[in-house]
Amino acid sequence: MNKKLSILVSNDDGIFSDGLAALVAELQPIADVTIVAPDSQQSAVGHAITVHRPLRVREMKKDGKFFGYAVDGTPADCVKLAIRNLMKTKPDLVISGINHGSNTAISVIYSGTVSAATEGTILGIPSFAMSLTTFEANADFSYAAKFAQRLALKVLEHGLASGTMLNVNVPAVPESEIKGVVITRQGKSVWNDEFEARRDPGNKQYFWLKGELVELDEEEDIDQRAILNNKVSITPIQFDLTNYAMIERLRTWSLSI
Repeated sequence: MNKKLSILVSNDDGIFSDGLAALVAELQPIADVTIVAPDSQQSAVGHAITVHRPLRVREMKKDGKFFGYAVDGTPADCVKLAIRNLMKTKPDLVISGINHGSNTAISVIYSGTVSAATEGTILGIPSFAMSLTTFEANADFSYAAKFAQRLALKVLEHGLASGTMLNVNVPAVPESEIKGVVITRQGKSVWNDEFEARRDPGNKQYFWLKGELVELDEEEDIDQRAILNNKVSITPIQFDLTNYAMIERLRTWSLSI
């Protein structure tokens, strides 16, 4: 008899987010699912880890039954703690999501969702991040969750290259309007950020980050472009940030003393 699959699920929207609930519901028929997720919203924290204070873990219930572990830390903390301490054996797969909002182009750098999956990859476990490309309330995560289950089985069948994870973005449209799946590259679109100065009730100034994504890519195999074409985007990304082409140029700079 084959051993049942073990999947670790985390996110950056918090343990009781709708996206995580939809994902878990689709995965439970095929695997033993362990949930270790932040106890509060942790979007855009990147790959931060907690080093200057203790981490607290609480067992959480849902509908009167044990649901998962809530951690007062970052998404990377959650995955690291789950694998090092909370799980008896390493999971077969780590899935982060389903994020409420897209993670394409430069957003990949900031994303807590992507970082949770990256941490799984660092620890030697096949991992991927799932995002639904909308910030609207009452978003429908059903198709994204169903696709995550399908992708999970494919990843476990074929494996992933060492040091590589998958960043998946699903268009926020009805399943009937999905036009396919594209293997994509990370785009170069960036955020046009600005800080809006405001005043609190005590008349003290504070700043609120605002901005919009500036489209810089037109190629059909770019993550953001695929989403605009109502196609699921799957981008293989890695945590090796070395620019190998620049190495030889730097060697010509005569930097030795």
